[in-house]
Amino acid sequence: MTDALKLDETDRKLLAMLREDSRHGISHLAKELDIPRTQVYTRLERFETDGIIAGYTVRLGAAFSKARMRAHVMIKCLPKFNAQVAVELAEIPEISAIHAISGVYDVIVMVEAADSVELNDLLDRIGALEGVERTTTSVILATKLER
Repeated sequence: MTDALKLDETDRKLLAMLREDSRHGISHLAKELDIPRTQVYTRLERFETDGIIAGYTVRLGAAFSKARMRAHVMIKCLPKFNAQVAVELAEIPEISAIHAISGVYDVIVMVEAADSVELNDLLDRIGALEGVERTTTSVILATKLER
């Protein structure tokens, strides 16, 4: 690990607090960590400069997520099509994450749809991409932990 990515205990606690709720104010963070506000600002600036924090986002609430279907789709690509498939997958707005993986499959994506009909259509679109050999889908029934 490079020096830029070494985290002390306060760094780890700060990151955990931000992952829980990135809207915490600087004063709240400083109080909880028992450090001066200027130190919180300095640490956040370092996190952003060093690429530890790439951005701040919204995590959807349970009430909204309950009404959605989410699934992991594992994708096996034909040889030499991985890059092209990844580019085309990135253009599909219902896909929230794309990961290159090792093993039998080449890529795993996280998808979200309003209902089973929309999910089926989405899976058909993914399967029809040039270079996709096969897919295997696992529908997420419940989320036990998400950070």
